[in-house]
Amino acid sequence: MVDYDKKQIRVAVLDLNAGYPNQGMRCINEIVHRWAEQKGYDIIYDIFDVRVKNELPDLSYDIFISSGGPGDPLSTRFDDWDINWNRWFGDVNRWNENPDNSNKKFVFLICHSFQLACRYFNAGLLCKRKSTSFGVFPMHVMPEAVGDPVFRNLKNPFFGVDSRDFQLIQPNLDLLHDIGAYITCLEKERPHVPYERAVMGIRFSDYIFGTQFHPEADATGMSRHFQDEDKREMVINNHGEAKLNSMLEHLEDPDKIHWTNKNLIPNFLNEAYSHLMVEEMAEV
Repeated sequence: MVDYDKKQIRVAVLDLNAGYPNQGMRCINEIVHRWAEQKGYDIIYDIFDVRVKNELPDLSYDIFISSGGPGDPLSTRFDDWDINWNRWFGDVNRWNENPDNSNKKFVFLICHSFQLACRYFNAGLLCKRKSTSFGVFPMHVMPEAVGDPVFRNLKNPFFGVDSRDFQLIQPNLDLLHDIGAYITCLEKERPHVPYERAVMGIRFSDYIFGTQFHPEADATGMSRHFQDEDKREMVINNHGEAKLNSMLEHLEDPDKIHWTNKNLIPNFLNEAYSHLMVEEMAEV
């Protein structure tokens, strides 16, 4: 009999922050280790500096989390780190598509990594936004994703942290259908402006899930962001002071980003772990 608690899980985190200070890596670290401690799981946790040191994990890991990061996802396709990230991502996809590989590789893509994956698959039009999106906003779950286990315990809409200058719009629905992918959520409704709503999440396969927002973000990190006068001014200029005050209130609400932080990525980890345990049992 397999002792579930003794299964060791190898987790690789791909850091795409290009050496810039950020709260995301702290949040990912806390989520993964909190999840493992609560479940009593034994994990190996390694970080790979993709953009500064050109580091990438091999396929000995079970779960990969590829972070957000700064910059233009369209302008780096000929940079060494970008080429190598795409080679790694292609290797993961080919591994998962091979029916001889029962131990599939699970990947969670956040913001910049999500945009790179959308570029890889040609999932839609990736373009610059008219203005920076930064703050706490509702995310609307699509009908196809209502039963997705990653959204378990989340309301519709749920709230997430958005921080980006680029967006995915005009999704290539036929292509997504052909590869077995579907859109999971869209950004907030904006009836007062003539702009298309951005795609905020895609399940690319049974094993690869991505969001254009930051489900790892917590109130601590966002509070530090809002202490920066430039970021406060950006929100006020783009959305008004009332919206800033509303966002600050959201940070204190346990049903907003706190709830997303405690559920969305842990749900993904639970899904991955359940699959890994089924395969472990099948090998016995």
